[in-house]
Amino acid sequence: MKSPFDSEAFLEIKNRLDTLKTYNPRQWGRMTIAQMLYHCQQPLKVSLGRGNIKKQFIPFVFLLKKTLYNDKPWRKNLRTAKSFKVTEEKDFENEKTELVKLVDEFHLQKNKKIWEPHPIFGKFTPTQWGQMQYKHLDHHLKQFGA
Repeated sequence: MKSPFDSEAFLEIKNRLDTLKTYNPRQWGRMTIAQMLYHCQQPLKVSLGRGNIKKQFIPFVFLLKKTLYNDKPWRKNLRTAKSFKVTEEKDFENEKTELVKLVDEFHLQKNKKIWEPHPIFGKFTPTQWGQMQYKHLDHHLKQFGA
């Protein structure tokens, strides 16, 4: 699985983000492209210690955890976690700019050895944090044809 910690995957994500336009057609789901850009910021903020996700109990969390960073793509139309749902309208340019900044900031953490535990899933290795972020971004970039 790729990771934004790797320069090649980092540049790939940045290039794919650059191709997004307000008129990119949604392939699945309900979010607008601007909402998706905002939504994608949230897991990055969690990993950087600035997320607003609350600790909660999820049954069989250990089974779900591996799906966050393994090589198997997520299926389309998965349910969005309540704390990451976006229902209000967002501004495309502002959200795209903010997401690019967060991707840059995350990439700069590539040599960080100790990460805070995820509020729901607990400890991840640095490799798993990177793979998880790549997988999430890849899923949503595909959602809008990038």
